[in-house]
Amino acid sequence: MPDSNSPMRLDPELAASARPIAKRMSRSLSQQISHWARIGRELERSPGVTVTAVQAVLDGAGDYDALNTQEQALVRANWSERIEKARSGLRLDRLLAEQGREVVELDADGAVVVRNPGGRKPKRTAR
Repeated sequence: MPDSNSPMRLDPELAASARPIAKRMSRSLSQQISHWARIGRELERSPGVTVTAVQAVLDGAGDYDALNTQEQALVRANWSERIEKARSGLRLDRLLAEQGREVVELDADGAVVVRNPGGRKPKRTAR
């Protein structure tokens, strides 16, 4: 298996193009280049794909239903990546607490725990 941290020389123009997009997409430069490489690999495997049509849908300016099956697959892969990234950083317990709302969850033993806003002690209920 290849080393994922193997050094690589990047074309300065490619790095300069990727840097602002990486920032906008909350990716590192390396992650952005890897993302583009995966897209490029799929495009080479799928000659019937129109990059501008796919990008238009990803930018919210195109019609998903107008894409062919291969283009839709690329869009769904991108959406999945975006959703997973957003989901991984989501902390609803903190958000709800900041809004002053109760948070109800299960502890490690399966007991219901109600966390109250304002620093009050959590109350536990039996299963």
